[in-house]
Amino acid sequence: MKTINNGSLNINNVSDVVELYGWVQKKRDLGGVVFIDLRDRSGIVQVVVRDGSSFYDLAASLKSESVLRVEGIVRERESKNLNIPTGEIEIEVSNLELLNSSKDLPFEISDDTTALEDTRLKYRYLDLRRSSVSNNLIVRHKITMAIRNFLDKEGFLEVETPILCKSTPEGARDYLVPSRVNKGKFYALPQSPQIFKQLLMVGGIEKYFQIARCFRDEDLRADRQPEFTQVDLEMSFVDQEDVMTLTERLIAYLFKEIKGIEIKLPLKRMLYDDAIDKYGSDKPDLRFGLEINDITEIFKNTTFTVFKNVIENDGVINCLVLKNKASEYSRKSLDQLTEFVKTYKASGLAYLKFGEEISGSIAKVLTDIEINALKEQLSLVDNDLVLIVADNKKSIVKTSLGALRSKLARDLNLINKDDYKLLWVTKFPSFEYSEEEGRYVACHHPFTAPLDSDVDKLINDKAHCYSKAYDIVINGYEAGGGSIRIHNEEVQNKMFEALELSEDDIKNKFGFFVEALKYGTPPHGGLALGLDRLTMLFTGTENIRDVIAFPKTASASCLMSECPNVVADKQLDDLNISIKE
Repeated sequence: MKTINNGSLNINNVSDVVELYGWVQKKRDLGGVVFIDLRDRSGIVQVVVRDGSSFYDLAASLKSESVLRVEGIVRERESKNLNIPTGEIEIEVSNLELLNSSKDLPFEISDDTTALEDTRLKYRYLDLRRSSVSNNLIVRHKITMAIRNFLDKEGFLEVETPILCKSTPEGARDYLVPSRVNKGKFYALPQSPQIFKQLLMVGGIEKYFQIARCFRDEDLRADRQPEFTQVDLEMSFVDQEDVMTLTERLIAYLFKEIKGIEIKLPLKRMLYDDAIDKYGSDKPDLRFGLEINDITEIFKNTTFTVFKNVIENDGVINCLVLKNKASEYSRKSLDQLTEFVKTYKASGLAYLKFGEEISGSIAKVLTDIEINALKEQLSLVDNDLVLIVADNKKSIVKTSLGALRSKLARDLNLINKDDYKLLWVTKFPSFEYSEEEGRYVACHHPFTAPLDSDVDKLINDKAHCYSKAYDIVINGYEAGGGSIRIHNEEVQNKMFEALELSEDDIKNKFGFFVEALKYGTPPHGGLALGLDRLTMLFTGTENIRDVIAFPKTASASCLMSECPNVVADKQLDDLNISIKE
């Protein structure tokens, strides 16, 4: 059994006799002496085989990524490499055994590899040998263990919930699993353990957590996968403040344990409406400024047709200000920003450059009064650039400027990547209007409790109904979110009515859960943290695939195992399924 980690050896081990195992990271044959960088998960150590050794020919013939067993004596190196922990020592070989050879590699096993991501994903088992990838998994492990230790001390029980569940399509699209035994019926893979963790509260567990696998059949992006892991929490006899306080203590504990960073508590709080107004996002990145400014009032008497029409249709005019950057933006670069905001449904992007003369796409149509009002409200000076979006729909203005704000921060290097800004976003709307369905749908899920003051708005004033929901945001990422749940049957029925669910809908989707609410359900609430996103934040990557051992591509496929794949007709026949052409 392997007992020594290669990366653990140092100058204090000189003269020790050791037995090591690992892969050939690199071999250097200098004629008369062969140097081998022997790598295991912990790091590399230099192995030396000199001419005259019975193992010299074997050492000289080794290929990269061959697997070795090495016996030898730890010696102090003449030429030291202080850039690695083992750089002061080397292993003088007394016995060398080739355990397995390797064929030619599809790409170099190094942190600075130039291999395409698709190639690395196809040979993921080789990619895992790169320290940059394996270190991410080590951090993920440490986060998971720290979470378990913290919650265990807080009195939580780790409970597993079912993977084969009932489909309750009120959120993202479910992954369905056909039942062989029950012909024509399907299980769904859980989008989250939401109903089950609430039932655990009904069952008197009081404090539950789970490192839960979740599945959503939705379009993918850099921070999203079809299968993901969340740290799921639920507690009985708590209010919103209790859940938030415990969660931020957990997050602070993780930062201390994993990063050695002290997080000051309590965390900043921000209302959802304020986050949207100032940052155009419910997960604002506070590592830089560039707040959104509402300049609608300045143009209340404008003769500029575009702005006039927006105001007459109860729209808004908002802007971003780039201080001392006007000279850095050409017409071409501003046109590119215009195309960018159009992807967020904005009709265009107006701009003004301030200096001795005012220039820009709308400079000639504004009055001196409007120009002076902009200068005063926005504290404009020479070489400032103002970027403006106007639209009848406030949501389009805020979303497009929020996205532009983040893009500009990246383009202009305004973000300190070593900085961490955490906050809570609270008081989310209970509902959001779905153009596709032509009705209000739950902003979070149907079991989120409305504010006590808004219970009576559930039916007749959905647009102004807010909930006891909260998200924890780190550097512009939603690291977790949760809510206080509805535990009162009457309020839950009102929520179902507000969502326009029929009695049959309620019974078919949530019947067993609604029945459970009748048996003394305690007040309860919880939260789910995204383990994948937490690991991204702690490792500094922006690609979720970097922190998952065997991730899927943007098309939800695995290049390594070649799934999803075609199955045999016999399997389909057993499930009573046919494939449409």
